[in-house]
Amino acid sequence: MPSCYRGVVGVIKPTRSAGSIEEMIRLLPEGVGVIPLFLNVREQTEGEFRNAFDQTEAKVRELASEFNVNLIHPEGAPLFMLQGWAGEQRILKGWEDEYGLPFFTSGSSCVESLRALGIKRMVGMTYIKGEINDAFGRYFQDAGFDLLAMQCMPGDFTSVRQITSADVYYYGKQLLLQHPEAQGIYLLGSGWSVLDIIEEMEQDLRVPVVHPVPARVWAIQQRLHIHQPVEGCGQLLASLP
Repeated sequence: MPSCYRGVVGVIKPTRSAGSIEEMIRLLPEGVGVIPLFLNVREQTEGEFRNAFDQTEAKVRELASEFNVNLIHPEGAPLFMLQGWAGEQRILKGWEDEYGLPFFTSGSSCVESLRALGIKRMVGMTYIKGEINDAFGRYFQDAGFDLLAMQCMPGDFTSVRQITSADVYYYGKQLLLQHPEAQGIYLLGSGWSVLDIIEEMEQDLRVPVVHPVPARVWAIQQRLHIHQPVEGCGQLLASLP
């Protein structure tokens, strides 16, 4: 039996850091192949994300023309959220028409996940600092959500790897206590390693937690017509709504 008998996904990573690609592959069902290509985003500023879009288009062409993939996932929530919700949808539709393949982004898969879990009122947490968070907020508002807050993690951290799961639990809980009407928590960005705390947060806070890694695994299963629940990373993968 071929090793990729269930399908192959082409992934475009904005940074060259390890972590989230390994997490995704571990959560994917047996028989799903992954072909990753990488950009070289380092500073994670708004200007750098905007300049990286042309590089992403080149990687899309490469995956579509040189590799036998069944779907393409350009990652990097900021890169596409800066296009706006409607702008991102136009881009994805254009690529799908041009290449005849399904596409989804980090943002669009999280939007789909939030909707599948029945979340309308939400709070968001991010580790990216600055006014760019206003653009992230507008993206979800334009996608139809009642966004109560989009808050950057506090502190003087210089690397996302300095943020622990316990930090995310603590500040996520504080954010939800400030907005008890929220129906779910969204964690923006694949850089923080928090899969081990999602289930505990959901049990204690009684709301779903949407993180980009489980969301993309869910989106891949949806598009490859696979239904293989995964325990231990939250409601989304456990129930596959």
